[in-house]
Amino acid sequence: MASPSTAATPKAVVRPAGRYAVYVAAVPLRAPQGPAQALMSAGYSLGLWELQHFMVLLRPDPARTQASLVFDFQPRDPEDVLAAFSVLSRSKIPGVVLRRTPRRIPDRRSWFVGLSGGDAADAAERFSEQWPTDLVVGEHDCRHYTNGLVEVLTGEKRVLDSLRSAANEAAPCIF
Repeated sequence: MASPSTAATPKAVVRPAGRYAVYVAAVPLRAPQGPAQALMSAGYSLGLWELQHFMVLLRPDPARTQASLVFDFQPRDPEDVLAAFSVLSRSKIPGVVLRRTPRRIPDRRSWFVGLSGGDAADAAERFSEQWPTDLVVGEHDCRHYTNGLVEVLTGEKRVLDSLRSAANEAAPCIF
């Protein structure tokens, strides 16, 4: 039988030091002002996966002082009209891998996909440095980058297929 002092003492949750929570987030695709931008916003509002931009977020253990990081791959100038035509014709356009510090992790369309070790930011940097930056929508775009980076960080393959299946089954976002 436990003594009163041990029974009343809550057990601390043990979290491995230096772990990062890995999230995938979806945001509206950017496009030139006007009808193209309105179409992208409508597609995002309707939850159409083909009209969303995906990125990977890393959140360190909350007890640590490091900031969260966002990694994504997008056209160098997503609001350029020529980029929009290149997207429609599925031709190569110059892309760029971005690393940013977000103000917060979105509470909508953000899914926790796993944990990564303490070197997650370094692993994401190495992955990003080796990522070819010629972007071809449907062949080498933000979806491929997100799937590849999540696989490096967590070992989960084709994470966007899993998330899409869950969304089609009306599963809520996890955050």
